Amino acid sequence: MQYNTLELQKYIQPGKRVHLIGIGGVSMRPLGLVLQGMGVQVSGSDMNASVSTDELIAHGIRVEIGHRAENISGADCIIRTAAVHNDNPEIGAARAAGIPVFERAQAWGIIMRAYKNAVCVSGTHGKTTTTSMLAHILMQAQLDPTVMIGGYLPLLRAGHRVGQGDTILLESCEYCDSFLNFFPTLAVILNVEADHLDYFADLDAVKRSFRSFAELSSGGVLANGDDPNTMQTLQGMDVVTFGFGKGNSILGCNVSDDHRCFDVYCDGEKYCHLELSVYGQHNAINALAAVAVAWKMGIPAYAVEQGLSTFRGAGRRMEFKGKFNGADVYDDYAHHPGELAVTIDAVRTMGYKRVIFAFQPHTYTRTKALFDDFVVQLKRPDVLLLAEIYAARERNTTGISSRDLLEKIGSGYYCATLPEVTQKLRELAQPGDVILTVGAGDIYRAGEALLK
Repeated sequence: MQYNTLELQKYIQPGKRVHLIGIGGVSMRPLGLVLQGMGVQVSGSDMNASVSTDELIAHGIRVEIGHRAENISGADCIIRTAAVHNDNPEIGAARAAGIPVFERAQAWGIIMRAYKNAVCVSGTHGKTTTTSMLAHILMQAQLDPTVMIGGYLPLLRAGHRVGQGDTILLESCEYCDSFLNFFPTLAVILNVEADHLDYFADLDAVKRSFRSFAELSSGGVLANGDDPNTMQTLQGMDVVTFGFGKGNSILGCNVSDDHRCFDVYCDGEKYCHLELSVYGQHNAINALAAVAVAWKMGIPAYAVEQGLSTFRGAGRRMEFKGKFNGADVYDDYAHHPGELAVTIDAVRTMGYKRVIFAFQPHTYTRTKALFDDFVVQLKRPDVLLLAEIYAARERNTTGISSRDLLEKIGSGYYCATLPEVTQKLRELAQPGDVILTVGAGDIYRAGEALLK
């Protein structure tokens, strides 16, 4: 049985006991801490002990290692991650006992209703970076926000923060329509492209999901006016647009060649001047989105300027890892053709002799559905290494392989294992090169092994 999000409201109350299955996960750990701060009695379970579970235990939350039916004893309701399926013994025990089971996204949706400002950052690409930029601004403005990011932010030394202010900031994902459980007071849409095609039938289905998300916002929608798909998605809606093209309400002007320095005008008046520490046009548009939120919230320009000047990237977003044989080594989370394009564009502005690109495709369905687009982008680096496809949640029912991509591209190296990727990088690296390990799976391990 699927419970309505609003039904969870009566369980997120002081004195109620909520049990989190998969509590050590990247967005479950902060969920447990936020619920505890609201007076809820929190318990949880996870398959493995970790730094996350240790932190929760240190905060007085009971955490059981391993999933067993008895773990849910005394719980008023259950909250689970998407990775916890119906055959989990704790889910089975809850349903047998009539204890309601809710999804993680539903819990975040209810939590944000307790905040005056609930800022939800969405988009096919750029969510983590933009949310991280906003975290810098909100912290600089001393708003003491609660933050949930789908990656690591050095400023927070984590991917989350539990604050005492009246603002909550969430990275908001469209996969499985998760963000439709949210109650934003301000919704941001960075871009709309065909992705997660194991869930969405096509681009039109993705657009419908984003439009439904925009319609949830009680305090307005901030959208990328330079992105045609976003504008088509929101056609007929009252939105505030940001971008570098004329006609945007939040407009980037006087842009430097490397897109790191520019002025921002809001409704025709100069609001701030940005000097970014990150490269690329994609980061410039992400910064404009963050500025749009700050302006809408009435945050002083100095907090925006100082906050963004100190932002040097989120974990696995063009993250500098070190040097090997005179070559700089970076890691990036890009896993969609559109993301590969902006990553390659950005690194081309950095003046390296050669771009060595070690890419691990993520999921069979994405690789098959966007095959031709991947081929176009993967022809662009000077040297290409392809690791085998990272399965994630999927089984390979089509027989597709990275070899198929390489055959179509016509040049490059196929590496069946990550150690093979590392060895080939050792052989190729020369002074003046840039090496990128790219993908949403575990390709970063190949770069880390190179630097050991």
